[in-house]
Amino acid sequence: MNLPAVLNGLLVSVVAALLWKYVRLSEHMTQLEEELQLTRQSQELSQVRIDYHAALMALQEQGTRMVCTGKMHTDRICRFDYLCYCTEAEEFIFFHSNASVMLPNLGSRRFQPALLDLSSVEDHNTQYFNFLELPAAALKYMPKPVFVPDVTLILNRFNPDNLMHIFHDDLLPIFYTMQQYSDLDDEARLVFMEGWGEGAHFDLYRLLSSKQPLLKDHLRNFGKLMCFTKSYVGLSKMTTWYQYGFVQPQGPKANILVSGNEIRQFASFMMGRLNITQEQRPEDDDYIVVFSRASNRLILNEAELILALAQEFKMRTVTVSLEEQTFDSIVHVISGASMLISMHGAQLITSMFLPRGAAMIELFPYAVNPEQYTPYKTLASLPGMDLQYVAWRNNIEENSVAYPDRPWDQGGIIHLEKEEQERILTSKEVPRHLCCRNPEWLFRIYQDTIVDIPSFLEVLREGLKVKPNLKKSKPISTVHPGRVREPKCQTSVQATNEAKLAVSWQIPWNLKYLKVREVKYEVWIQEQGENTYMPYILPHQNYTFSENIKPFTTYLVWVRCIFNKNLLGPFADVLICKT
Repeated sequence: MNLPAVLNGLLVSVVAALLWKYVRLSEHMTQLEEELQLTRQSQELSQVRIDYHAALMALQEQGTRMVCTGKMHTDRICRFDYLCYCTEAEEFIFFHSNASVMLPNLGSRRFQPALLDLSSVEDHNTQYFNFLELPAAALKYMPKPVFVPDVTLILNRFNPDNLMHIFHDDLLPIFYTMQQYSDLDDEARLVFMEGWGEGAHFDLYRLLSSKQPLLKDHLRNFGKLMCFTKSYVGLSKMTTWYQYGFVQPQGPKANILVSGNEIRQFASFMMGRLNITQEQRPEDDDYIVVFSRASNRLILNEAELILALAQEFKMRTVTVSLEEQTFDSIVHVISGASMLISMHGAQLITSMFLPRGAAMIELFPYAVNPEQYTPYKTLASLPGMDLQYVAWRNNIEENSVAYPDRPWDQGGIIHLEKEEQERILTSKEVPRHLCCRNPEWLFRIYQDTIVDIPSFLEVLREGLKVKPNLKKSKPISTVHPGRVREPKCQTSVQATNEAKLAVSWQIPWNLKYLKVREVKYEVWIQEQGENTYMPYILPHQNYTFSENIKPFTTYLVWVRCIFNKNLLGPFADVLICKT
């Protein structure tokens, strides 16, 4: 055997092994450097520490996991582990593995029309959420993901340039969605996917979390594939009270689930975050606030109106303006006011900060019917808001200044056919319409107005049940009675055509712990087999009925308690009473 050849072969093998080891070590170092860089990118998003390698392994091995609440896309909120987003495709991605969970597993029904609504505006086709699906094995061929380690709430803002939409559609639903899930706390991060810029009031969104909210455009700066380690997608709609007329003319929602109590708790939270506190003022220091607008829908005789209010109510009157003052300074003023007066507009959403017992006065331009546009009336009327509401409407066309030559979205109508322009100019009232580009509505709502002082004061005198008084106003109890206890019935037959039915019961259990102004009882009596019943409202806990009670007949009897005329308790179990 040739010794040099053997040694040369051994040397080649050793060198090859060393080179292979070096290549593997180099690849490993490159991978570590890449993971370190991706970890840094994740840390740029959040101060929360993340083990990048562990997160990547979890995504590859377990895939995405989703569990939702709600039966329909309109009431569904979903929790995801490792939901990803491709910034190039602008699509969310669900990665499938053997450990993935998808509940509900809707199959193709997920596209009829969507998995869920991303905003609190119900069933709007620009607000739908869905995702694409890929096997987790596809991750080998995709850009390395950047992980967002924070718990996130992913949603769409509906219109972040309009204060009414900001509060009604975004802030309130976000606040109570975060209340619904314990890990959506002050350390959670909001992610807005609608594609808008920050908007004029972005600071209000910042109040809901200690983390800077992320916009859709921000995500592109962090990588091509973003993965949210834990996220909630969608918003609760329980706090919304108004629909904007996309399907039917605008008005209060058919099933309002929020009360003034929840609105006032949210308002108190916002005031706390804005560092607004209520100072003690002298008892005679009541005042009126008039909202002043700068560019459209102006009150042309504002100074005269302010003087008339001061004389009529013997209160000082001040003005506030979104164009000239900070939002927190405006809320500070409104939160102590006895009365808030404004033309119809988004700024009236600040009425949620009015104290109990205050009054909201909404002014409408010529030809605009207050009964057709009621977001703020509905707010003021929610049980527990404890606000008085009055609407005034300009009925004098000469006191109105319109702007037909302006752009269409500011009320202009010169782009319309002459015949249509003439019809709008001669119309006395905007007919009911759908959102959002009705030219007659826009023409009328952007008018400036000279307020007719005598008719305005007359409307206030008639509409305000009592003079606004913040000192005497206390929250009205909304505690409902429980079921009446131990309901019983006794019957007796007096003659072949005469009988009596005696019904008695004990008070609801919770009544002994309450101070209730008025307690009544409602009794329903129905002859078995009949479709109608006789209702009775009674002040006592027992009563003997003889009118329309027949011998040898079976009656069904229900009893419930009522507090203060309108707080209804549940019916006790039905009594079956045979005469």
